[in-house]
Amino acid sequence: MTDMAHHGKGRDRRLLSREVTGTVAVLADERDFAAMRRYGSFPLFDDHAAYLRQMERLLRTRTARGTHTSVALFDPVRYEEFCAEERLDPDTPASRNRYTAEVAAAGTTVAYEGEPIRRLLPRLVNETAQQATWEYASDLLARTGDCTSCGEDVGQAAFARATRALRRIVEAFGGWSRHHHLVCTVPRPGGVPLVGVLDIDVDACGTVEVGEADALVFCTVVAAGLTVEHSGAIVLRTLTGGAETVCGWGMADGALRPLTEGEVFAAYCTDIVTGEPVPPEQGVVYREAPEIDLE
Repeated sequence: MTDMAHHGKGRDRRLLSREVTGTVAVLADERDFAAMRRYGSFPLFDDHAAYLRQMERLLRTRTARGTHTSVALFDPVRYEEFCAEERLDPDTPASRNRYTAEVAAAGTTVAYEGEPIRRLLPRLVNETAQQATWEYASDLLARTGDCTSCGEDVGQAAFARATRALRRIVEAFGGWSRHHHLVCTVPRPGGVPLVGVLDIDVDACGTVEVGEADALVFCTVVAAGLTVEHSGAIVLRTLTGGAETVCGWGMADGALRPLTEGEVFAAYCTDIVTGEPVPPEQGVVYREAPEIDLE
């Protein structure tokens, strides 16, 4: 075979490789990185920072070649469980590749667009957490069953009330040229609270901009808080020019109860995970929320 033929086939392989997409799973934090260091076949790096630098080089190289890459989180605990279920040796690159292809790629992924990995990871972690929150809250609503007195699906009714709550909060606080930050927190006995976060922007023409995926997660968490068996709170932070105000509502028995100024101060200045107090921010005004009718 001539050199020209060899060259042509090599070029064809390179062109064909651009048609192949792939998923790269990343160890997002020091703890997960340390967990994988116990496997002798895992590539040696001095520390997590060095690992991330090499991962970024890999992603940039794939992008430079015209290869589309999705990035997922590599979970060492799920990886160990996966290997046990599939009877795989966890201390091999082949097992890690299979986990990435079958488990990580089936979960939450984000497309790599050439950004520094320090900007990519927070986005990936946030979207993964939002997906997990939505799945848990959705399952919670699905298990509520039907109302014993009227036969109505409790979960569906709660979601309808949650979307109505969001719409009426926006109507009450819409205004022009404002940014709203909504946080709904629903406690879980013995577990980390469910948290739904939603950012709403209103431009100078009064047009409301909101992310549909974030709104779905937020409303699902609110619906979980509106079911009879659960409770929670919604806190609204509004920025208008340089002024910031905070108010909120408690949730119980399918209704919203306006929080007093003192209650919203306590809710906003308490760590939702540890329960420890956090200092109030300067320049933020806490006020009593208006009534929100869900009927």
